[in-house]
Amino acid sequence: MGAPTSLDQLQQAISRNYDDLSKRLQQVARFLLEHPNTVALETVASLAEQCDVPPSTLVRFAAAFEYNGFSEMQNLFRQALVEQTSSYSERVKLSKSTLSTTIDASHILEEFSSSNAFSMNHMNHHFSQEMLNKAVDLLENAHNIYLIGLRRAFPISSYFAYSLRHLNKTTHLIDGGGGMLIEQASNIREGDVVIATAFSPYAKETVNVSEYAFKTGAQIIAITDSKISPLAALSNVCFDIKEAEVLGFRSLTSSMTLAQTLLVALAYRLNSDGKMGDTKQIEWKH
Repeated sequence: MGAPTSLDQLQQAISRNYDDLSKRLQQVARFLLEHPNTVALETVASLAEQCDVPPSTLVRFAAAFEYNGFSEMQNLFRQALVEQTSSYSERVKLSKSTLSTTIDASHILEEFSSSNAFSMNHMNHHFSQEMLNKAVDLLENAHNIYLIGLRRAFPISSYFAYSLRHLNKTTHLIDGGGGMLIEQASNIREGDVVIATAFSPYAKETVNVSEYAFKTGAQIIAITDSKISPLAALSNVCFDIKEAEVLGFRSLTSSMTLAQTLLVALAYRLNSDGKMGDTKQIEWKH
């Protein structure tokens, strides 16, 4: 199955396999489940002492879940802790506490550029032609298109809204302005399509709107980061995207590329079907 790629997945895997672990590995498992923030911040030697096991046992534990080393597994705990922090300054402090190298703008640019390139190079093989075409089919035939994506996902939803309106598709951006999120979602019906975008730790408002849309019989296109995302089971098409991450800050490059792919494909589809006017009306570059 491969090593879990998020802390939630790892914790679920530990719980499922707990009874099959040796007594020493169970000691490690209990500590990891009960003290995730400590695991994120402490050294291997300190964690081994707190678990009352030799450091080699931590390495064996990581190997049991198919990681190449303990530090690879520990990074999941660090990522989760970074996501919980309430400000960018706190994220930077946490990242600096786990790194020994000097960080400057050129270093950050290099890391984001290479990480984004790696993520982008894998997209073409990750999403099948059938998935992409099904998503475009849903958008083409939708009575109304609703967009929900909050916090970090908001730029994706707002870009969809901007572009779909240039394609003369009836479009509704659900942003919760004025505390009106429920009212904005209340007209979703069968025959409509919802593009729901959410990344861990998954905005509960996005999940709630998606659950409501699912119950009404609307079709859902999910853009998320895991096959076990709460949006996955609700969606007709689920794009699980592995975005680049540098120092606890995740990119949106791959998600935006997917959005542009679907929108341009839809534009060509509508143009060939005679459902849209001159494609020059679409201000893609602005």
